[in-house]
Amino acid sequence: MPDQTTTPTADATHALLVRIADALERLAPPAVVTPDFDAADAFVWATEPARFEPVPRVNRVEMDLLQGIDRVRDQLVENTERFARGLPANNALLWGARGMGKSSLVKAAHASVNRALASADGPRLKLVEIHREDIESLPVLMGLARTSRHRFIVFCDDLSFDADDTSYKSLKAVLEGGIEGRPDNVIFYATSNRRHLLPRDMMENERSTAINPGEAVEEKVSLSDRFGLWLGFHKCSQDEYLAMVAAYVAHHGLPVTEEAWRPQALEWATTRGARSGRTAFQFVQDLAGRLGVPLKAA
Repeated sequence: MPDQTTTPTADATHALLVRIADALERLAPPAVVTPDFDAADAFVWATEPARFEPVPRVNRVEMDLLQGIDRVRDQLVENTERFARGLPANNALLWGARGMGKSSLVKAAHASVNRALASADGPRLKLVEIHREDIESLPVLMGLARTSRHRFIVFCDDLSFDADDTSYKSLKAVLEGGIEGRPDNVIFYATSNRRHLLPRDMMENERSTAINPGEAVEEKVSLSDRFGLWLGFHKCSQDEYLAMVAAYVAHHGLPVTEEAWRPQALEWATTRGARSGRTAFQFVQDLAGRLGVPLKAA
């Protein structure tokens, strides 16, 4: 009897291979697009796929409007200037009271240093914001930035870690550890309400239940040691709060006397239970709205 086994034709084999190749391509991660760092001075790091999203206009506050933080302002600007000139500089952790201008200072320092670089006709300093939930992708970000002629401030706002969070290990490896370490053209700035990036009750709980309390949270606490520059932000006094309001009123040219806005500003802070730069700006926004005056763009 004739052989009943059928042999696939060349066309069928080719079609099968094409389907397999298409399936494998769909499973493979998308290729990383070569970033165009000349597109902007600021970017947001995005994943899936990994890319730098240009930010045409940064939401920032002018440096002279940041009142009551002169010492930490000068330290961060000096550190940023050294880094921009290719000199040794430290990763910086800006920690402390809410609403006192931590993230605003990072963005203002970046803008201030770039203005100085513009007169020197050198490469611009780039600001790259990475979201807290994307910290594990830092090695990819660093790899793309490593070969660029530009210098980068990688900035994470409101950085902190919970008890079961292990993504801090990626940050530790990038900042100091690992084989490659942090690229020479990248520095890392972070803001946090916590000095050690961990909630106090979690640290105390782990110490109390550990066999060796001194080592219980050493690995996580040591993360903050990777930041050579610690800048503390503390609650402001009433005089500092009023100085913040006065600076915003003058900057935006609001047609109102201090005798008129002062008691309103004090009442505004009292009803919110806090005096801070954020509270001062929110009051000025409300005041400008009631006066029918638009605020100047940054």
